[in-house]
Amino acid sequence: MMFKKERKEVAKIMRRLYAQGLTTSSGGNVSFKNENGFVFITASQTDKSCIKWKDIIVFDDNKNNITPKLKPSMESGMHLKIYETRKDISAIVHSHPVYASSYAVAGSIPNTALTGEASLLLGKISLSEYELMGTEKLAVEVANKLQDTDVCIMKNHGAISIGKSLFEAFDKMEVLEFVCHLNINSLILNKVNELSPEQIQEINKSF
Repeated sequence: MMFKKERKEVAKIMRRLYAQGLTTSSGGNVSFKNENGFVFITASQTDKSCIKWKDIIVFDDNKNNITPKLKPSMESGMHLKIYETRKDISAIVHSHPVYASSYAVAGSIPNTALTGEASLLLGKISLSEYELMGTEKLAVEVANKLQDTDVCIMKNHGAISIGKSLFEAFDKMEVLEFVCHLNINSLILNKVNELSPEQIQEINKSF
């Protein structure tokens, strides 16, 4: 089974992340889980700017790599652990955008009450503790932090977002980077007019 359609979609989102400046050519990874439990994830040591569908690894529903010629991403375990604990989602985007990563190295979370879109789309953002990349400890830590949120800042690492579709997970990452940029700009301007709790409640009720 080639699963060309799913693998093409994963590769397209990975290229889009790079084109939008949301990750480096060698950093980050994207995955998708289909209705039969197969997981499709970007392979290790691939140029993310021009990644093709044949560079997407396929894990079966027992977590076996059925594309053995491809080297799994070092964060494959993290993706699989998240799917294991969040049965309601179908896509994961992990990347290293500059402004979100600035919050990662600061060990803090951006204020999402700056725009209606950020507040509605991102909701609560979690902050995971630092663990060595590619380890089981990191996989467990991030999966735990994503139990009741869809977006997580990973200390001294980057960010991760999840969704019911590849577009939804990508959109959350893009909006996260946007609101992180807004937060930093507001610090430079030394002025910010954030939405009130009443305004946020109105937004949540309307959508």
